[in-house]
Amino acid sequence: MEVYNVTADAETFTCNAFLVVGGVTTLVDVGAWDGVVDAVRDHVDTVDRIVLTHQHPDHVAQLDAVCEAFDPDCYAYGEHDHRTHAIEDGDRVDIGDESFDVVYTPGHAGDHVSFVSETTLFCGDVVVHDDGAFDYGSFGRTDRPGQSRERLVQSIEDLLDRMPDGVEYMYAGHGGEFHGDVRDVVETSLSRAQKREPKYPDEQ
Repeated sequence: MEVYNVTADAETFTCNAFLVVGGVTTLVDVGAWDGVVDAVRDHVDTVDRIVLTHQHPDHVAQLDAVCEAFDPDCYAYGEHDHRTHAIEDGDRVDIGDESFDVVYTPGHAGDHVSFVSETTLFCGDVVVHDDGAFDYGSFGRTDRPGQSRERLVQSIEDLLDRMPDGVEYMYAGHGGEFHGDVRDVVETSLSRAQKREPKYPDEQ
């Protein structure tokens, strides 16, 4: 299973959008970069499906363009005009060459889900490896309307409960990719989130 960050060259603010090439070629989030369709075409001619971690603009702004270009199925927890398959906590979704468990992980966004297999975690913004706040084990911000640090903490705990011990690849919505002990990264994220301290200096 090959994974490419097709928004890596973006100069505008966007999430990481991951193209997973395998039995079911899948785009995990689409990002907000207007070059994403061309970047996908650098690797494949077709995309079988899109799976969305959540629908914040930096994750779905190019959904119209990607759907027009590839006409994929679209899996999402929250309603959307392009959604062809509604997913819920506990569902299974094939991404690339592996089957992933859908874990409902709100707090940063009410429609947030993560996808975890025996080897790999696609976690959107619920946890990240590194960002502007922390270099090893961070978490999505919760200081904006509709967000909840308490619910985010519960989501990270749920994710740990559902994550196999052998997961070694972590692909988050922001920051770098990680290969190693993913459980340790997520546990570090949890301990920081539990402190309830502001993630950013301007967070209230």
